[in-house]
Amino acid sequence: MQTPLVSILIPFKNTEAYIEACLVSILNQTYTNWELIIVDDRSSDSSFNIVKKFAKNDERIILLKNQGVGIIDALQLAFKHSKGIFITRMDSDDIMHTNKLEVLINNLLKHGKQHIAIGLVNYFSKDGIKEGYKNYEIWLNNLTKTGHNYSEIYKECVIPSPSWMIHRNDLITCDAFNPNRYPEDYDLAFRFYKHHFKCIPCDTIIHDWRDYSSRTSRTHEHYAENHFIDIKLHYFLELDRNPNKSLVIWGAGNKGKIIAKTLIKKDIPFEWICDNPKKIGRDIYGKILKPFNFLKDIKNPQSIITVANKEAQIEIKNYMNTLNMKNIYDFVFFC
Repeated sequence: MQTPLVSILIPFKNTEAYIEACLVSILNQTYTNWELIIVDDRSSDSSFNIVKKFAKNDERIILLKNQGVGIIDALQLAFKHSKGIFITRMDSDDIMHTNKLEVLINNLLKHGKQHIAIGLVNYFSKDGIKEGYKNYEIWLNNLTKTGHNYSEIYKECVIPSPSWMIHRNDLITCDAFNPNRYPEDYDLAFRFYKHHFKCIPCDTIIHDWRDYSSRTSRTHEHYAENHFIDIKLHYFLELDRNPNKSLVIWGAGNKGKIIAKTLIKKDIPFEWICDNPKKIGRDIYGKILKPFNFLKDIKNPQSIITVANKEAQIEIKNYMNTLNMKNIYDFVFFC
């Protein structure tokens, strides 16, 4: 078996309660030819000292201090100092299953470049997992089992941020972690999608994803909903918008309004439809809202759907099927 070097990139900040368990899980990996480039993002607790002790006892652990501010700067610094042929990422508050690196690298060695190895994740919390996170876990894992992650890329991040591995040259090709666009994990998933890197199907749980109230993805402004909408629309307009089709927004809630404002600022024409009788016929931002059945009168539409209700989404998909419309090419779900 080949044993190329794997570089593990970890940014950390104030995770003293969890970082030791994370490091122990890395030390316990069945695949041992790894280096850990771990970057302190200006911690104010004892995290740095905890990592320092581990680094003294294992030369594979390289501890650095962030020269900039934030996760992206830390990831850039970690990657700059890495030497591995294969690159993976880890979060300092999570836990690797002992076979995580082995599963990922074996899949990459089998499939070669321009592939992303990913694995199933398991959310855990001392207070129990809320329904929203459990639903996300199930949805994400179902995509990963088939490797069809990109099919729903405009809904939510389809590649688990701490549970992927890729060839170093492929990460360079997609210019990872540049520019400073947050959420950085979602941006990276879109970069993989842009370069047509294939997701390798996997049915093995390899990562325990910790949830707690002060987690960065819960508290930092970079992970607020408006950033998710911005990044979705940015990549949709770059990668999948068909200028020969008539753009349509479905829904006049908060997401629909944000998208409408952005399109208006970019001087991109669109039609706007909804099912709310209180909004149909109203003028919002200079656009008159039309009922859903107006879609059949629009020539060659391409729809951005912001309807969040799951039952309504099923009805919409069924309706699109009756019109022989294809996912992404003719319509995308933004939620």
